[in-house]
Amino acid sequence: MLDKNSKIYIAGHRGLVGSAIWNNLLQRGYTNLVGRGHKELDLTDQYQVRRFFDDERPDAVVLAAAHVGGIMANSLYRADFIMENMKIQCNVIEEAYRHGVKKLLFLGSTCIYPKNAPQPMTEDCLLTSPLEYTNEEYAIAKIAGLKMCESYNLQYGTNYIAVMPTNLYGPNDNFHLENSHVMPAMMRKVYLAKMLCEGDWKAIRSDMARRPVEGVDGSATEEEIRTILAKYGIEPGKVTLWGTGSPLREFLWSEDMADASVHILLNVDFKDVIGIEKYSSVHYGAQALGESGCNAGRGCNAGIDRNSTSGRGGAIPSLGEIRNCHINVGTGKEITIRRLSELVAEAVGFSGTIVFDSAKPDGTMRKLIDVTKLHSLGWTHKVEIEEGVKKLFEWYVRSEN
Repeated sequence: MLDKNSKIYIAGHRGLVGSAIWNNLLQRGYTNLVGRGHKELDLTDQYQVRRFFDDERPDAVVLAAAHVGGIMANSLYRADFIMENMKIQCNVIEEAYRHGVKKLLFLGSTCIYPKNAPQPMTEDCLLTSPLEYTNEEYAIAKIAGLKMCESYNLQYGTNYIAVMPTNLYGPNDNFHLENSHVMPAMMRKVYLAKMLCEGDWKAIRSDMARRPVEGVDGSATEEEIRTILAKYGIEPGKVTLWGTGSPLREFLWSEDMADASVHILLNVDFKDVIGIEKYSSVHYGAQALGESGCNAGRGCNAGIDRNSTSGRGGAIPSLGEIRNCHINVGTGKEITIRRLSELVAEAVGFSGTIVFDSAKPDGTMRKLIDVTKLHSLGWTHKVEIEEGVKKLFEWYVRSEN
């Protein structure tokens, strides 16, 4: 059980979700927080991660760090997406285990589910048919991460929970056109198209200085800026977006995701999750949660015999198969990409034209998750998409100044 003095390490504390989780914990009175930027700690480096855990010895870990991006980035940098995410997950989860961390929360993504999974997607859809090709490598890495959490729990009696958020958006989002997700990319394109139409080069140069595109920044000539923006479908009063606009997507405000994450971190154990699936808490047992198992003392895992059955959790044949212990986190509501573009245009005040290029890929046509398990654990979302889009643009404008 974590108390207000527990040391909590948030990997990825400057990112979209990590920063929101950090703030949420602070608001709840958890002030003993630890974070490291990439320049201070490279999570793909096993030696650096081990040294960090040796020095800090956190009580809990939130693994929100990941190598992320949209369809274009996933298509261009496939090797990076699978290798970097696998390295991060393996290093952090293994060192958490070796150092006797009491609780770990792993953040994945709903792209783990098959392309043609029944809608809405329950946790049991995992690995039932092929993945969406355009983000296959990222999805495989995240599946490996949730399976690591599940497997460590079953073999070593750890208390690691994996949550699978739907598409996220909010403060500190990534608005870089080369590797951002659909909503921030769309919002920036619409904003710049409006500024081009109005001839507001001060605003355009400020935007490009903050977030250069392929090396073109605010100091470039007007012709250079126009050329690079046109490459990304941004013209005066006109925006071109990929696909047909018909795919349905679910979106969750990042601060809602943070609140769900902290709720689960503080209130939900692995025994609670498998109890919902098919077992009572009796099957998992108190020993597996650390009363005499591998989490009984600080650092007691460092020399543990991995072949021993002492302190095991649910890895007992008589219990049958325990799988799909992750938790979907979302709203259970969806919106078309075309309708989303209309909400973005309204928030930005853009009255120009939005065109969809059907020659470009749509990605998965529908990706709605079932949030029954999440609701049964005592949490539901608060921010609806119409409000969230406005809040995101307000943040974007403030970040420009």
